[in-house]
Amino acid sequence: MRLLFAIIIVVCPVLAAACAMPAQQTSTPAPKKIRLAVATFSHETCTFCPEPTGIAEWEFYGPPVRGDQVLKQNGYIRGFVDAAREYDNVELVGLLSPRDAKGGSSGSWVTEEAFDKYSNGIASDLKQAGPVDGIYLALHGAMAVTGVPKPEAELVRRVRKVAGKTPIFVTLDLHANEDRELSDVADAVFIIKRYPHYDAALQGERAARIMLRTIKGTYTPTMATRKPGVLTPSVFQGTGTSPSMEIMERARIWEERTKDAYVSVAYGFAYADVPDVGATVMVVTNKDPKLAERIADDMSGFIWKKREAFAGTTLPKTKEGVTKAIAEARAGHTPVVVADQSDRTGNSTWILAELVRQGAKNFCVTTISDEKAIAEIAAKAKVGDRIVVDVGGWAEELAGKPVKIDGTVEFLGPYQQFKTVAVLLFGDNNRVILTPDLDQVTDPGIFSALHIDLAKLDIIMLKSRVHFWRGFVEDGLAKAVVVIDAPGLGPADVTTIPYKNVPRDIYPLKR
Repeated sequence: MRLLFAIIIVVCPVLAAACAMPAQQTSTPAPKKIRLAVATFSHETCTFCPEPTGIAEWEFYGPPVRGDQVLKQNGYIRGFVDAAREYDNVELVGLLSPRDAKGGSSGSWVTEEAFDKYSNGIASDLKQAGPVDGIYLALHGAMAVTGVPKPEAELVRRVRKVAGKTPIFVTLDLHANEDRELSDVADAVFIIKRYPHYDAALQGERAARIMLRTIKGTYTPTMATRKPGVLTPSVFQGTGTSPSMEIMERARIWEERTKDAYVSVAYGFAYADVPDVGATVMVVTNKDPKLAERIADDMSGFIWKKREAFAGTTLPKTKEGVTKAIAEARAGHTPVVVADQSDRTGNSTWILAELVRQGAKNFCVTTISDEKAIAEIAAKAKVGDRIVVDVGGWAEELAGKPVKIDGTVEFLGPYQQFKTVAVLLFGDNNRVILTPDLDQVTDPGIFSALHIDLAKLDIIMLKSRVHFWRGFVEDGLAKAVVVIDAPGLGPADVTTIPYKNVPRDIYPLKR
């Protein structure tokens, strides 16, 4: 008993001293930062348009951007950035990215010089950025480059040489022309499902989340790609009507009922004379190649089954379409929206000339691309002055003839990205809006910006195929819609297009 008491006396002071000592600090290492590189190089190339897209066109609105200027862009990149920033310890690096090219999709073949400058610039910036954990490329998919048959795949190959095994994720527009060459070099591809394009940011978010899962080891992307062999004009690809609606709904059903499967369909861009033109199916699964193949086969077969309806029906030509629009206006179904679906340069005058010939009133042509006419107006007149000027009909053979407008300058000044636009008032409350380049108007905001009373317009003519539905139809503005297949570089019947490079067994070129 005495021994136990002695031990307690000896040990207790030791324990007390130990308790009094400060606890040892154990440092937890900071989590490793995940670095993601981001770039965009996007163009929808109408190879039948007259003007090539070179460095001057790419830098018309300014030099390429880097860093935060890349990360502040809307659409796909905004979605990617917003999703990535929801996670801790993610650093985003903006690589060289050219701005939108002058004229957009009215530009013809991208020069090899321009392609090399920007694709090599992206790769060079990646090398200088140091090690990254993932690379995101926001592309379009319908770029056509002189001497480079499949430019998006080639861009990814150049990035891959620098990146090694680092995951490369790509997002594409619904009008992409792609094939296995892209999916063989990219780890994952995601394509928007809506036309008009509402889900660009959503696909950017998807790319960010799956990329981070891939980096953390919870997702191993496996891809399957199919080319159904179907070529369709843009005007019949709107996802508000079938069979386009059915195709995209089938893709969503696969995604909803299949864990970790992402099913993308690009309808293709018929106005690019390239070897991978037409519809493409790309499926991403989590380390399940058999599932990816099964879904890709199903989607490709479904598109082939719908090929006849998807290739489209006959649209009214110019005279017939204008007659129908005037009849709708006289019946009180105003405003009537008339869409010139075939004009790729924005310079066509066929529908304007026919509206004048048939005596239409209270119409506005929105817009005609004519930098020369704007310069002439600016040199000779000011707002309120009367002027006689020829507008449109000069860009290419199928644009029609210039139309002589004898009217009043109602507006002359800057609008959005354009330094100068002009509005001419003529005839019986008729207007034509002139812009320096193609401007596909997709919402009615242009009218208030240019001080035009929308309520006094009976007919609104737009240079658009489907995107106008977003602001003019789905919002309930248009009381009638007439889509016209006027002469132009974007005909609704793709069998009339003088292709040289596309597969000849693609439907409907070979029935």
